[in-house]
Amino acid sequence: MRDHRHIDELSLEELEEVLRVRRRDERMKRMQSKSQPNSGKQSEVKTLDPLRDQTAPPVRPLDAARPIVHDTSPATRYSAIVEPGNPKRLAAGCRPIKWRWIGDQLLLLVEIVALLGFVLVVARMVTTVQGLEEESRAIQALPTPTPTPFIGVVVLPGGHTPPDALGRSEPAPIPTHLQSLVAQITPLPVPTPGPEHPRRIVIPMIGVDAPVVKGDDWESLKKGAGHHIGSANPGERGNSVISAHNDIYGKIFRDLPQMNVGDEVFVHTEKQSYRYVVEQTRIIEPTEVSVMAPTSSPVLTLISCYPYGINTHRIVVIAALQP
Repeated sequence: MRDHRHIDELSLEELEEVLRVRRRDERMKRMQSKSQPNSGKQSEVKTLDPLRDQTAPPVRPLDAARPIVHDTSPATRYSAIVEPGNPKRLAAGCRPIKWRWIGDQLLLLVEIVALLGFVLVVARMVTTVQGLEEESRAIQALPTPTPTPFIGVVVLPGGHTPPDALGRSEPAPIPTHLQSLVAQITPLPVPTPGPEHPRRIVIPMIGVDAPVVKGDDWESLKKGAGHHIGSANPGERGNSVISAHNDIYGKIFRDLPQMNVGDEVFVHTEKQSYRYVVEQTRIIEPTEVSVMAPTSSPVLTLISCYPYGINTHRIVVIAALQP
């Protein structure tokens, strides 16, 4: 007699027996199909199963809403009764997603990234501090620069008008805010020319061959070209400044504006002659005394008034010493 009980009314042992019988039947059918692949009809295989011969409680067909699902794949070979709201009957191969474990792993990843970022920031800070310390040590190791000495004049030499009682030329080229400084300047004493001092200047390009005296004040430039007191001697490292008039007292530097880059200038001392080559020419204001500042290389600076007959500016010719 067939059992018409509902599946919920069966015991656990009875359900297991039903599942075992169905799996056995499915297995026997697969074995039969493999043993006779070409036969049109599958032969029935009779097996003796003592469990099947035993009296088993009749089981009525399962409800369509709650089917028995068999997983016959080779990977799992599990079966389970899938019922809504009954997670205990899930198949062994269908494991639930561990959301909590995934969340813990994400938090761990965030903590690791934050730690690496903190280490990177600390490393950058340490590197920056070390770089600043090295830069500070390098700056401190540099020699202290020697301050540029005061040139001693506020107007370039070579003016064509004699100075007044305050040492100013008329018309006075000195700016108003600098005129008070002229009276405070004590002229340097004119030293006795030594063997290393310039004695003569020769410029073949413009036909100059004139004596050179110490000093470039008004009285000194009456005698020839003047070597500025305190500037370098010919051949020495530094700026050797020589100036002369262009329209009075011999007009020694009358044609100085005609000189070009590459022209030669020879300066003679008692011991030897030095050759300079022109590198640049400039037209500047009379108060631009920076051209007389010391230099780190041997340089010759020639100064005169400009333009001829007007003399509102100065022409400056700069030449470099040649071996």
